[in-house]
Amino acid sequence: MKEIIKISLASLLLVACGSEAPAPEATEDTSASMASEMEAPKYPAEIFYNSTSFLAPNVAGLAFSPNGENVIIASDETGIFNVFAVNVASGDRIQMTNSITTATYAISYFPGDNRLLYSTDGGGDELSHLYVREEDGATRDLTATEKTQAIFMGWSEDKSKFHVLTNERDQRSFDLYAYNADDYARKLLWENTNSLAVSDLREDGRYAAVVEATSSGNSDVFLLDLNIEGGAPKLLTEHDGKIQFGSYGFTPDGGKLILSTDEHGEFSQAWTYDIVSGEKAEYAKADWDIQFLGFSNTGKFQTLGINADAETKLTITNQMTGETVSLDGLAAGNVLNPRFNEDDTKLAFMLNSDVSPNDLYVADLSNGSTKRLTHAINPAINQDHLVTASVVRYESFDGTKIPSILYKPKGASLTNKVPAMVLVHGGPGGQTRKGYQAMVQHMVNHGYAILGANNRGSSGYGKTFFHMDDKDHGGGDLQDIVNGRKYLETLDWVDTSKIGIIGGSYGGYMVTAALAFEPEAFDVGVDIFGVTNWVRTLKSIPPSWESFRKSLYDEMGDPAVDAERHMAISPLFHAENIVKPLLVIQGVNDPRVLQVESDEIVEKVKANGVPVEYILFPGEGHGFRKRENRIIASDSYVNFLNRYLKGEIADEPQS
Repeated sequence: MKEIIKISLASLLLVACGSEAPAPEATEDTSASMASEMEAPKYPAEIFYNSTSFLAPNVAGLAFSPNGENVIIASDETGIFNVFAVNVASGDRIQMTNSITTATYAISYFPGDNRLLYSTDGGGDELSHLYVREEDGATRDLTATEKTQAIFMGWSEDKSKFHVLTNERDQRSFDLYAYNADDYARKLLWENTNSLAVSDLREDGRYAAVVEATSSGNSDVFLLDLNIEGGAPKLLTEHDGKIQFGSYGFTPDGGKLILSTDEHGEFSQAWTYDIVSGEKAEYAKADWDIQFLGFSNTGKFQTLGINADAETKLTITNQMTGETVSLDGLAAGNVLNPRFNEDDTKLAFMLNSDVSPNDLYVADLSNGSTKRLTHAINPAINQDHLVTASVVRYESFDGTKIPSILYKPKGASLTNKVPAMVLVHGGPGGQTRKGYQAMVQHMVNHGYAILGANNRGSSGYGKTFFHMDDKDHGGGDLQDIVNGRKYLETLDWVDTSKIGIIGGSYGGYMVTAALAFEPEAFDVGVDIFGVTNWVRTLKSIPPSWESFRKSLYDEMGDPAVDAERHMAISPLFHAENIVKPLLVIQGVNDPRVLQVESDEIVEKVKANGVPVEYILFPGEGHGFRKRENRIIASDSYVNFLNRYLKGEIADEPQS
């Protein structure tokens, strides 16, 4: 199956208004939050993180084995992600990789045998290489050059070759290669001298869709004819003004490229481009962004995912009859990562909800019946003790409605008020969505309300809202977060004297920015690998991000000309203002937010005589992949908040 997920280029920095859907007043959705007044027993982080995380394979890969008996996934049941084969009939899992130090991720079966493709990097450095696992268990790095990142792009139509992008020639540009499936000999198909982003490849290998991001909110799609050696890509999306164009892939017959575009409204729609005639036509639209669109192997089925108010709504359509395929026997939640078997008789997918992590299911497409193959949640957890979130909206300083995800702890009430945390997502163009988060459920279980605020600049709520923070980071978006506290203070079950802020990546920046620029707005802060010095960060972005550097600089500012403004919004240069307790968490190998960012803010805040705790994780990057480290981090959040927000005596601080 071919499936493309639309994301913001600028949001990759730190892993996404008037015409949005009508917003209710800033009150809880009581139908979604009718929790028992009984307070739940407190679970340690280990209980939450001993649930298993399951991840689907690369979107361009073959998830089903050639005989259809197994599906490959990645699982962290060993303590770190490894590749497993899951039997479709029994649900039994066989471990296919045996890493104990570095996470490995499933990509694809080979079409004719049980060989596997998988990826792994150097302990969070994001230099992911492509590996093959032979049928006898032997492994081989197919991209074994230094400082190289490889991206799998799918199989050829006859399945004799697979396509790979690699930046080994120039770290700033990804060249396209075809690998022979038998002996792994490869051929260069296109040398990418202009650092464009290859988005999709037609199965017959003739055409590729490439994207150029010219600024924030403005991009173009080109069609590259790989049969013409040295041929220049053809511009398909000539336009005026700021319009985002991208690609969802080619139609099953290969005659059309399906473009994503926000040209016709606030949200991303799907339009076709006829390769022969050049005509464009509307294909699909919704009242929200089309998150992904894809087709089954034979083209019989189409999948369409809509990002509807922070939840994914999936529609499966039989292209031959026009009828919608209903999946029976499923609990409410997000249906994600649909993957068809070779003859389109079965569909594998992931299902999650606020109270349940990703689980693998298989559906029989002849009747819509479904079968659950995994049980991710730790059986030591009573799911009745977990909390289903509510979607709320509150008003910011200028009247803008801020869509947010609210978690109310069990037992919280007018007579049992609880402390609260404003949670800020990464990005800057990310989105806090509904769905299971062990970190969040752990904090909520320990009596902390969580408000996941989608400040201006967040994706998913229309292009006007998305661009409201351009070159205003630390301005209006920070005030949205400050107003998140003010919203929490209106809830009669929140202790208004005990409200903190927590966030990772760009959200971590917002934590230290809040403490530095609004020193009395929050009572504590938890910074998870957050930017503290924008001058350094924007100068040190990885070379592999060259294809969207223009877009990033257009949104954030070019350090060559905007250094003064970057210093003005960087908490490091204003750290003398920080007077509230701070916890900082950082991975040593992080290529996006360098360790020095956290080192320096910790040193400066300590000089203020303010309580500071600092935890460094060797062998981790931008996000923690080892279960033991996720447990340590989550316990640290709760212990820190118990000490400095609740004022309780807890475990000794980490340092």
